[in-house]
Amino acid sequence: MSQFSDYIVFVDESGDHGLKNIDANYPAFVLAFCIFKKTDYATTLVSNLKYFKFKHFGHDQIILHETDIRKDRGDFVLLKTREKKQSFINELSEIVDSTSFTFIAATIQKEDFIARYKTPANPYHIALAFGLERVFFYLRGLGDIRRKTHIVVEKRGKQEDRELELEFRRVCDGKNFLRTSFPFEIVFADKKCNSAGLQMADIIARPVGMKILRPDKENRAYEIIEKKFYRNQNGHIRGWGLKCFP
Repeated sequence: MSQFSDYIVFVDESGDHGLKNIDANYPAFVLAFCIFKKTDYATTLVSNLKYFKFKHFGHDQIILHETDIRKDRGDFVLLKTREKKQSFINELSEIVDSTSFTFIAATIQKEDFIARYKTPANPYHIALAFGLERVFFYLRGLGDIRRKTHIVVEKRGKQEDRELELEFRRVCDGKNFLRTSFPFEIVFADKKCNSAGLQMADIIARPVGMKILRPDKENRAYEIIEKKFYRNQNGHIRGWGLKCFP
């Protein structure tokens, strides 16, 4: 038996984790965790995204980034016409819908957060702990917690990465709800590495934040993502696949 888990986790965020200059249009921070069975990831998502990129760009070196797609900038300037944009989004949504993975999201509503705590902690670190705990619960349910599971995150800068790794190791060493160790190993990936898993996490993080901030607004992307959430035995998402704080 391999020393490594059958699963791999990709993590990306939506919104910034700063608390000083809060964006009034998006006062949230979302950390998205996409859990893939490695066989599904390698045989389905990786190949489907490659073919998708070949079709729309002619090559597979494009990095899918939600903000750039939404704002039609950079490589995605070709999406400025309504017809092209809708076709592109529909095809990308179909890839998300047809890919087998389990989703966990930790959201921080920043205005409520700073109103409740005099000295609020780093939202990224809080969301990280919530997410890792739930990844552990999920893998424990599958009986796959004895082997090492790699958690892939995007590099952000030397200082930020150093602080993140320290917090990650604290959580995995027992600074968590269960007061137990997690068999997780962090992997930092460069933005240019063209990781299918990181691109998936990036694409689906913001729709979750928008659903939390504006629950009554139409959100087709969230309707697709909702099917992927980790749930308890009663099918509940809140507190399981979706942690909202405070």
